[in-house]
Amino acid sequence: MSLPKRIIKETERLVADPAPGIVAEPHEDNLRYFDVIIDGPGQSPFEGGKFKLELFLPEEYPMAPPKVRFLTKIYHPNIDKLGRICLDILKDKWSPALQIRTVLLSIQALLSAPNPDDPLANDVAEHYKTDEKAAIEESRKWTRQYAV
Repeated sequence: MSLPKRIIKETERLVADPAPGIVAEPHEDNLRYFDVIIDGPGQSPFEGGKFKLELFLPEEYPMAPPKVRFLTKIYHPNIDKLGRICLDILKDKWSPALQIRTVLLSIQALLSAPNPDDPLANDVAEHYKTDEKAAIEESRKWTRQYAV
C-alpha cells in the first residue's frame, strides 16, 4: 500500500519526536491506523491516567480530518460513551494545514479544559455545570478505574 509523502513524513516525525505525554504508533499492516496513548495532563482530573485512543487517516486526508476516538472510558463533557470527541478541528474547523500532532495536542488540551458549554455527553456536561466539584471527582474516579 503506497502512502502519500505527507503521511510518511508526519508519521516519521511523530515517532522520532513525540509530543510530550503522547505516543502514536502506526499499525504495521495499515499505516493509516494509529494506536495512541495520551497521558492525562497534570493539574487536571485526568492526571496520572493513560488514555488509549485510535486514530485513522481517511483516504481524503489531509483534505478531511483524521477520525479519532477514545478507547479508554472517560468522564468528560466533550467525549461521549462511544469515545467520540467533540472538537472543532475534527469537524468544521479542520484545515489541511493541521497535522496528526496538532490534533493529538488539541485532544490533550481538551483534557485540561473540559468545555461543558459545547457538550457531546450532555449528562456529564450537566454534572459539570451544576456541581463542578463532584463532576471533577467523578472524572478522577473514572481515570483511576479505567485509565491505567
